[in-house]
Amino acid sequence: MKLKMILSIIGVAIVAFIGFGLYNANGLKSIQIKKSVVVKGKQEEVFDMVRYLRNFPKWSPFLAQDSSQKYEIKGTDGTIGAQYHWNGNKGNDLGYQELIKVDANNYVLFKCAIQKPFVAEPTFEYTFKSTPSGIEVVQDFKLQSNLSSAFFMWLFGAKSAMEQTNQQGLDLLKKAVEQGL
Repeated sequence: MKLKMILSIIGVAIVAFIGFGLYNANGLKSIQIKKSVVVKGKQEEVFDMVRYLRNFPKWSPFLAQDSSQKYEIKGTDGTIGAQYHWNGNKGNDLGYQELIKVDANNYVLFKCAIQKPFVAEPTFEYTFKSTPSGIEVVQDFKLQSNLSSAFFMWLFGAKSAMEQTNQQGLDLLKKAVEQGL
């Protein structure tokens, strides 16, 4: 009798956990993270740091987190269709980002194709605006996913990690421009 009661309690707890997780995961099927930073520099200089993929290693949070990451640029850098391919974390991180749209000194859009550790196609939009304090760079990250992927993102706190990584990248961008890296 006691064993049956214990198993029933465990079963109810598991069902409740999964239900709670799916409820929270539903809110993660569509993620948008907006971050910004003000960089002291010329607008063209800040814009080019983002537009040209050869500059990405100077401010990539992923390369900062995994210095053994290997990368390659394909296509004509700075033009539509140019791609930055990466392979890191001993082959467990794999994908590329592609330059999709450019509006000189004002806007850049990248689409990513992540193959590992999960499959996803987020976008990164960057806008550049001159302010009295410097150039404001706004990064708008968007990710659509299915419910099962969203459940695992909820389970492992992925949105919080994404927010921290995106902010780290903008902080590194600021440093790269302001220190002339």
